This record gives sequence, structure tokens and C-alpha cells, in this order.
Amino acid sequence: MSYLVAVLADRIQAESAYLALEKEGIKSTILGKGYKTADELGLLDPKEIAIKQARFMAFWLIPFGFFAGATFSLITGLNTFAWAGEIGNHVIGGLLGAASGALGSLFVGGGVGLITGSGDTLSYRNRLSEGKYLIVVQGSESVTREATRILRQFEPENIQGYKE
Repeated sequence: MSYLVAVLADRIQAESAYLALEKEGIKSTILGKGYKTADELGLLDPKEIAIKQARFMAFWLIPFGFFAGATFSLITGLNTFAWAGEIGNHVIGGLLGAASGALGSLFVGGGVGLITGSGDTLSYRNRLSEGKYLIVVQGSESVTREATRILRQFEPENIQGYKE
């Protein structure tokens, strides 16, 4: 399955392109104000994905980090915090391990993607919020090639093909 996404400046251009594609028997979808939204099509928000992954990783890494930190403290017998006593040192070691697990879930689980954003999905969402329109065609490679030829007549800002 191949996908083709074209960014058009206004509604009139988008509707004209949609009709030209329909005339050739190519099924397409318009995204933008008054049409489908990015969520309805399935363009997932990268921030939501990053938060979900970070939470999932935290669910496993924080308890594991606590256990690993406490075990390390038990094995080494370090008395880093003399004021805390023997058991307090092991608990503090566990808490430090849990904090390390939380940082790991943030960085490995998607926190960096949350901060920087990623992929083309974010740029398409930004263009929709700017008031532009997207034409999305999905089908075989030959269909997307034909759609590319038709859409180029409308001078899109951007046209990008994807393969699944």
C-alpha cells in the first residue's frame, strides 16, 4: 500500500484537485477546515505517542530501578549516608535507582521525541493549523503515480509519497 500526501494552499485548490482525481477514478481524502481532521485520518500526534511510551516505560523502569538500587546498596555495603543508618542507606539507594529509572523512561521512552517532535506527521499537523489543506491518496504504486501526475497540475506546496 502506498500513500501520497499533497499540501495545497487553499480550499478551492483542494476541491479542484479532489475533483480531478475523482474524474480519473482515484479515491482521495481532503484534510482541513470543513473536511476530515488529522485525528480522523489517523495522523497521530507525536507528543501523545511520546507521552504514552514514556509512561509505559516508567511503569517498568521505576520499580526495577528501585529494586536494582536497593540491591546494589545491599551487595556493596556502602555507607554513603551515615545519618540514615543501614536500612536508610538501602532505601535511599532504591530511591536513587527509581529516579534513574524515571530518567530512563523519559529519554528512552519518548521524552526526547516529546521535546523535539518527529516525523512528517507534525509538519502536516502544523500546515493544517495554518489553514492549508491536504489531499491524501492511498492505493497501489501505480495509483499514487497517476495521482502525482494529476496533483502536480495544481502546484502543491509539497507532495510526498510513502510506502507501507
